[in-house]
Amino acid sequence: MSRAFRRSALIGAGLAGVLTAATIVVACGPGSGSGDTAELSVSGGYVPLPALPGGMGAGYLTVRNTGDGPDQLVRVTSPDAGSVTLHSSGVTSMSEVSSLKVPAHGALELARGGHHLMIMGWQRQPAVGDRLELDLTFAKSGTITVKVPVEPLTYRPGS
Repeated sequence: MSRAFRRSALIGAGLAGVLTAATIVVACGPGSGSGDTAELSVSGGYVPLPALPGGMGAGYLTVRNTGDGPDQLVRVTSPDAGSVTLHSSGVTSMSEVSSLKVPAHGALELARGGHHLMIMGWQRQPAVGDRLELDLTFAKSGTITVKVPVEPLTYRPGS
């Protein structure tokens, strides 16, 4: 299957409705056959229930890139929240960042203690089991929409 056909099929699937699969794949880049194409998939996303009603929340997920070209996560929005910002945590501090790199043949992991999303201005108080829509915008690959579950505050994947 050609890259152009795969890309057309993915775009058509996206237009048919909101993508809600656990893993979503998109292949985009400056042109088919250029060798500099990012092929992204998003998986493992979740949002711990905010500790305080109306309080800030965090979001975690993994963006994998099996393509030959890098990309950057440059913006995240949600119809369920007033703002979603990209953050990076160090040993003693946390700061907002303008973008996060998704390396070729690598992954961007948003996880506790590292890169993550800060979610503020909830449209309504989330509850465990709700699904939060996140629109992830990449510099080269456009926007990927995912829905991630709201989990208990103490949730840890794989435990």
